[in-house]
Amino acid sequence: MDKKIPCLDLKGQHQQIKKEVFEAFEKVYDQTAFSGGPFVEAFEKSFAGFCGTNYAVGVNNGTTALHLAMLALGIGRGDEVIIPANTFIATAWGVSYTGAIPVFVDCDPLTWEIDASKIEAAITPKTKAVIGVHLYGQPFDIHAVKAICKKHNLYLIEDAAQAQGAAYHGVPVGGFSEMACFSFYPGKNLGACGEAGGITTNKETYSRHLQSLRNHGSVVRYYHDEIGYNMRMGGLEGASLSVKLKYLPNWNQKRKEIAGKYHAALKNPKIQMQLQPEGHDSVFHLFVITTEDREQLTRHLNDRNIFPGLHYPVPCHLQKAYAGLGYKKGDFPNSEYLADHCLSLPMYAELTNEEVDYVINTLNSY
Repeated sequence: MDKKIPCLDLKGQHQQIKKEVFEAFEKVYDQTAFSGGPFVEAFEKSFAGFCGTNYAVGVNNGTTALHLAMLALGIGRGDEVIIPANTFIATAWGVSYTGAIPVFVDCDPLTWEIDASKIEAAITPKTKAVIGVHLYGQPFDIHAVKAICKKHNLYLIEDAAQAQGAAYHGVPVGGFSEMACFSFYPGKNLGACGEAGGITTNKETYSRHLQSLRNHGSVVRYYHDEIGYNMRMGGLEGASLSVKLKYLPNWNQKRKEIAGKYHAALKNPKIQMQLQPEGHDSVFHLFVITTEDREQLTRHLNDRNIFPGLHYPVPCHLQKAYAGLGYKKGDFPNSEYLADHCLSLPMYAELTNEEVDYVINTLNSY
């Protein structure tokens, strides 16, 4: 195929909705509602309804969402929070920004989600919470992790940065925990025209606290009840997200259809795919495979105009930023294997049937 097939291409999506998005931007411009305001509030209401939660609070990015969720739970210096070693580093940043310590655990070797059976061994008297990550858009084993949290009186937080629209046994993610943290980075299934994030919750106390924290610790202007932050969502971002939210179910369905083709037609024994347990309804933000010789497979694909992605080549516990925690290679073998052998296949709603078939045939010929 002469046409290049990247891991992600946002141009097709944005061409479809350009007129509608620009009309929404014009409304923001006319009202000069650029920071917070009615367009953010409208999106918050719609997104809470989409997730089946009572509240949604818009912020400036997904990392902020994790940070403020920790603060709203009172987590800080001297506390520990358990997280999977195989996640984007922002999951750990949310903990570290408060002065707390991320405590890493391994992933399941087949689902690549946090291994619930490893959590209890990592709990100490300092443990305050567990963050489960819906990795690549697939829900983790929420019932198992939630039961552990209940047994040990720990908070549960969902890192749903990659999982807008995913469901766990028929229920949308975002309302299973104290709070769920979303990223609306442009490349996400639901991505803003700019940087944005959000937090969903069913508790009014958390919602009110988050609104204060994102706005300089203020509920009444110029009166500051606590140390706060300038972390509001912008009006243009809120407006673009409201437009895109209407299309998200169809976009997610298209991703599921593409993933279904990958699952059904990829027959090469040198390639392994993420196990999808029954009831774990992924939205396939990423479609990740593993193979023993990643460089060789990448060359095979690149030579045929297919350009996969790489998420994530270094697990959190081996990042230089966390060298001071004392982890070493071999501590979490499943996460380390995934990091060393993973590739992300092309996955976006605008992929054509011809392109998907070409990717499949190219992989099967490897």
